[in-house]
Amino acid sequence: MATDPEKPVTPNPGGPIAPVVDRAKRLLLEPKAEWPRIDAEAATPKSLFTNYVMILAAIPAIAFALSMILFMPRLPGVFGFSMMSVLAGVVVQYLLTLAGVYVMSLIIDALAPTFGGTRDSLKALKLAAHYPTAVWVACAALIVPVIGAIIALVGLVYSLYLLYLGLPVLMKNPQDKTAPYFVVILLVAIVVFWLINMIVQRVVYGGMFY
Repeated sequence: MATDPEKPVTPNPGGPIAPVVDRAKRLLLEPKAEWPRIDAEAATPKSLFTNYVMILAAIPAIAFALSMILFMPRLPGVFGFSMMSVLAGVVVQYLLTLAGVYVMSLIIDALAPTFGGTRDSLKALKLAAHYPTAVWVACAALIVPVIGAIIALVGLVYSLYLLYLGLPVLMKNPQDKTAPYFVVILLVAIVVFWLINMIVQRVVYGGMFY
């Protein structure tokens, strides 16, 4: 049975994770139908983070840690790393991912009028909170070297597609302005997440060899 896009989706009784799994599945499998549902749902910044972002954003951090522990070579003085450096990298990556979501929402909101959209900080946060779903889920594969990176890359591309679909739904920009709006956000996102990656790498490797 189709879900009425004008009504909030009722959480499943299968525990706190079940609604997250259901939302992620719908967003991945039927994004054009799911974005209007997300647009119509009542939400707060706190609920978006605690009920969705903080759960899915943990996947890349955990996968990163397991990959480091299980597969990275441990050659003292060259590729060596301590358990503390790995844990520090996981914590920093996780916290910066959460911060990245918020920063992206600010960027999406600030740019909206430039491309004929309507400023709305909550809807911008909804968009920033949900479009990375594919890459967060795909990052579970990072535990496996090489193949995992390819899967994560596919997830990243699909997340960008989700962003493209979600922009006119949540930010109300004209469809013909979606492409340039998307490109500018993409350029900013590349810078933001490059900085996140560099900081994580610095925490894990910089000055922590043994």
